[in-house]
Amino acid sequence: MNGRRTNGRSMNGRRSNAAPSAKRDRQRAIREIIVRDPVGSQQELAERLVERGFAVTQATVSRDIADLGIVKVARGDRHIYVSSEDVAAPPRVNSDDRLRRILADIPVTIGRSGLILLITGSPGTASVIAQAIDDSTLHDQEGTLAGDNTLLVLFADEARLERWRVQFEGLRSEPARPAALEVTR
Repeated sequence: MNGRRTNGRSMNGRRSNAAPSAKRDRQRAIREIIVRDPVGSQQELAERLVERGFAVTQATVSRDIADLGIVKVARGDRHIYVSSEDVAAPPRVNSDDRLRRILADIPVTIGRSGLILLITGSPGTASVIAQAIDDSTLHDQEGTLAGDNTLLVLFADEARLERWRVQFEGLRSEPARPAALEVTR
């Protein structure tokens, strides 16, 4: 048949989707709502849309949130929806240079137990070193675990451990560039 609709159904009996302009208008309204007022739940967003004259279900709102790339972020003591474009990544410091600078300032020793490297620095420095490692281009590790002055770097296999150690030693021996040259996007 020609696909004409009767009572919201096409001639083949399937329910038709909302008109593209209705979806576009609804999604435009969602963007306006989350920009103007903090909205913390899909139900709250659905209620705001109903107030504006849109007939929506929570499932429709959920699909629209996904389509629009809307994300939930912490603001104060609650979580709200914002457009992913509004969540700007802060300028990042060149992570390897940050790690180089930290390693130049904090003398460390490296030990090993199986597939774990133990990196020991001065008291209170393990979490700073672990975060710098996690933010660096060193990616062969499975993870890091920091105590007060010792951090564990965990590996899945011998090859990754050795490759990581060579890279780490290279970063340790290279001088860091001045901080003013580190801002990248």
